[in-house]
Amino acid sequence: MRFTNPIIPGFHPDPSICRVGDDYFLVTSSFEYTPGVPVFHSRDLVHWRQIGHVLTRPSQLPLPLDQPSLGIFAPTIRHHAGVFYLVTTKMDRLISTEGRQGNFYVTAADPAGEWSEPVWLDQGGIDPSLFFDDDGRVYLSSTGNPSAADLDGESTAPVSGIQQSELDIATGRLLTEPRLIWSGTGGSHPEGPHLYKIDGRYYLMIAEGGTEYGHMETIARGDSPWGPWEPCPRNPILSHRSRQSPIQATGHADLVQAQEGTWWLVCLGVRPQPATKLHHLGRETFLTPVVWGDDGWPRVGEDGRIPLSEEGPNLSEAPWPAPAPRDDFDDPTLGLDWSFLRWPRAADWSLSARPGHLRLTGNAASLDDGAGVAFVGRRQEHAQCEAAARLDFAPDADGQAAGLSVWMNRTHHYEIAVTRLHGQRHILVRRQIGTLAATVASELLADGPITLMVRATQEEGGFVAPPATYTFSYAQGESAPRELATGEARYLASEVAGGFTGVFFALYATANGADKAPPADFDWFEYAPR
Repeated sequence: MRFTNPIIPGFHPDPSICRVGDDYFLVTSSFEYTPGVPVFHSRDLVHWRQIGHVLTRPSQLPLPLDQPSLGIFAPTIRHHAGVFYLVTTKMDRLISTEGRQGNFYVTAADPAGEWSEPVWLDQGGIDPSLFFDDDGRVYLSSTGNPSAADLDGESTAPVSGIQQSELDIATGRLLTEPRLIWSGTGGSHPEGPHLYKIDGRYYLMIAEGGTEYGHMETIARGDSPWGPWEPCPRNPILSHRSRQSPIQATGHADLVQAQEGTWWLVCLGVRPQPATKLHHLGRETFLTPVVWGDDGWPRVGEDGRIPLSEEGPNLSEAPWPAPAPRDDFDDPTLGLDWSFLRWPRAADWSLSARPGHLRLTGNAASLDDGAGVAFVGRRQEHAQCEAAARLDFAPDADGQAAGLSVWMNRTHHYEIAVTRLHGQRHILVRRQIGTLAATVASELLADGPITLMVRATQEEGGFVAPPATYTFSYAQGESAPRELATGEARYLASEVAGGFTGVFFALYATANGADKAPPADFDWFEYAPR
């Protein structure tokens, strides 16, 4: 069974995986988007479908109206004694005086069902992970900056590295104080730790180099979960740094053993736009085989690199039905591929107010505000794709707007929208790039529903490839689509826009400073790769 990477495309970073019998479960970071932490299921490691979310209630995930790319960082999923555990970090701009970012875990008997309320942990840092040892002990590892005295017994200078404690998994109480156990191989930002026991030895695998083009994965082993640690002589075991590859920034990995005995690694990576070091789809989830050598060290992929296409596990192929390209909003709940920007207000959206439609009711917040805007979005998963939506919206005051946005964050987004200008209904295309905002196209618009369309293009061709772009069009009545404007994908790339997320196609509505706008009713939304 040959497969193509990434196995989960679009903004799905920091993957963590576990196997229960013949089933595989995988989770990724969600940052400020809700519901939090998507859960995926596979039976062959190659074909995945989303089966739910972990954090489905504000009581599990209190998200302040804070800056972009904060929220849920790097979850780890584990299964032990019939229970699924999900441990993660809730990162806010304002952290406690003790420097705690908010690590917690939740549990579930069924990963597609309801998860528990959080058990908060008295250990700081980010990227927490759980390890269940054979003797019943449970260890919690995370990044940290404790004194280097924990390593050498003499120095007291703060050192970045991996800290660990023993945990009472029934209560969340730490049984030992967190202490630094390994600071990595010298790369920046040692993080994303995972502890394993394989053939009687303990292995500690971490990410180094930062989640950027110097990203890498390193590993060490020891006879105790506390070390001391012997680094692999071939570190980094995974990295695409300084390589000519369509995949870059690989790291933040997790290991899983298939039921037939082979080992596999999932990790994040990015696919830059041609001839650039710019990526806009976000960090995606990749898969590659791992072979353990006679020396007891893992060999990852093809000499530490991941190809776009490779041979998959020797498992029965188990594809899921292809998702329908069109969502007619006929179901009583939103599909799992939809996300909100933080938790929405009940008054901002409805699937029942006008059956067969998604109704968004704009409030004072706009896309430029980000937090609080009436917003329902789905990830862009393909560099070449088309998105379209059918909208019925009659603004009754200037400034009210509803439409379809190509959204990275509140300072970097494009949109095609229906609005009212000088007392008349218009269709417009607007770009927001940092502090530069401009309406680049505007036309008078007749009354009645309208179809909004965005086409994303990205052509290969080395250094002569044209830039990746978005083209905005609309159609009304029986008329052919009319192209209004374009926008370059480079200005929505993480390297320009900042943050850790990826592009969404988002349906939105705003009253632009007023309390309320007339309802914006979306009859359907369609997404299709090209």
